[in-house]
Amino acid sequence: MAAEVLYKASALKDLKRLDRREALRIVERIDADLALDPGKDKALVGPFKGLFSYRVRDYRIVSTILGGSILVLRIAHRREVTKT
Repeated sequence: MAAEVLYKASALKDLKRLDRREALRIVERIDADLALDPGKDKALVGPFKGLFSYRVRDYRIVSTILGGSILVLRIAHRREVTKT
């Protein structure tokens, strides 16, 4: 059973900034992989403890698990994803 995927407003804004093809690829991977197996992603450490990172080519998807759903917090290039 697939988990419900919710997007924070800033994550939707991140998607709009991307090339249309890249954004579609990322959304497809979120729906196909991340929603079906939420434990598949990498747990972050340090100040980002409790968050997870999932890789799609050169982009990273930062998310957290809330109950039975996944909340996507940020979608960014790997260089930029953990900068504050």
